[in-house]
Amino acid sequence: MLIKDIMTTNVITVSPDTLMVEAGRIMEFHNIQRLPVVDKGKLVGIITRNRLLRNYPSQATSLSHWELNYLLAKIKVKDIMKKELVTVPPDVTVEQAIAIAQKNKVGSLLVVEDGKLVGIATTNDFFYRILNPLMGIGEEGERIIVYRAGEPEATGKVMECVRRSGLKVRSFCTMPSLEGAPDLVLQLVEKDVTGLIKELREMGFSVDLRPHKA
Repeated sequence: MLIKDIMTTNVITVSPDTLMVEAGRIMEFHNIQRLPVVDKGKLVGIITRNRLLRNYPSQATSLSHWELNYLLAKIKVKDIMKKELVTVPPDVTVEQAIAIAQKNKVGSLLVVEDGKLVGIATTNDFFYRILNPLMGIGEEGERIIVYRAGEPEATGKVMECVRRSGLKVRSFCTMPSLEGAPDLVLQLVEKDVTGLIKELREMGFSVDLRPHKA
C-alpha cells in the first residue's frame, strides 16, 4: 500500500498572509489540527493548533482587551509557521512513510509531487485506514489470539484447523510475544468460535478470545 492510497487529498490550506486568529477559526470549523501554508502554489510551511496556542498571549498578561485585539490582528501565519517540513512523494510505501514520521517525530506527513502539495497523511489515517482493518477494530465477529503460533509451521496448522471449521477469516497478523515465537491473532467473521477454540486447544495450542471493541 502506498501513501497516496490513504492520504487526504482535499487538503485545506492557508496563505502566509492569513491572520493567526483566522487560521484558528478555520481549524475549529473543520475540526482539524494542522494547516499547510501555500504561497502561489508552493508549499512553504505548516501551522498546527499547538503552535497557535503557544503564540496566543498568556491569560496572565497585563495587556488590555484592546491591546490584545490589536496584537492578534497583526500576527500572520507566516510569522509563526513551521518552515522545516517533512514531505514524502505519493508513491512512497506506507511502511516507509511511518518510519519517516517516527524518525522525525511528527504526527503528519505532507505529500508533495512536482513541488505541489497533493495530500496529507496523519496519525489518524494510519490508524483508521491501516491498523483498524488489519486488526479488525470495530468489525463484527470474534477475535482470537493463539499464543506462540506465529511461526510458519504453527500458523499452517492453525489455518488448516480454521479451514476445516468452515469459519471465515477477516484478517490476521502476528504480534510479538514475551515468550519466544510471536502470537497469531485472527479476526473471524463469525460470532461463535467456541468450536474452533476447543479444537485448537485439543491440538495443544493456548488460545484466548481477544476483546476488540470498546
